[in-house]
Amino acid sequence: MPLADRYCDTVDRINSRVGRFFALSILAVVVAVLYEVFARGMFGQATLWANETTIYLSAVAYVIGGGYALAHRRHVRIDVIYDRLSPRVRAKLDLFTFVFFFIYVAGLIWVGSTLAWGSFLEGEGTGTPWNPRIWPVKFAIPVAGVLLLLQGIANLLRDLGIARPKSRAS
Repeated sequence: MPLADRYCDTVDRINSRVGRFFALSILAVVVAVLYEVFARGMFGQATLWANETTIYLSAVAYVIGGGYALAHRRHVRIDVIYDRLSPRVRAKLDLFTFVFFFIYVAGLIWVGSTLAWGSFLEGEGTGTPWNPRIWPVKFAIPVAGVLLLLQGIANLLRDLGIARPKSRAS
């Protein structure tokens, strides 16, 4: 199997597995919300942790899900126009738009890493009564950026015909 195909398949597998894993965190969100509703309704007692837990787990699932969505070609694209273009024009358009994609993802990785590292060094909390550390959520941003970049490269290799198209069974 050519190197480009192995790279693309490996990145697809990583993003699919990571995406499915973090999708399961939504079940924890549901449990936390149900517990909060039950505790308030039955005992008149709110929790300190439920609201922030749901926000942080949802945020991580959202940012990490970008690589998964890109692996499964679920991002928005104007197919009505794109599909009418010749393969040569599509390839040029893919290369052109990849430049902007790369700038965006590089900024996400750079700024996200800077913010996450600073938060880790400071032991930054949320400032609420529960006050959990926020750096794990912030570290999800550059991790998501790396996964997005790797998948963007894999998709570009396929779009340009350097790697074989993804099979329908994947």
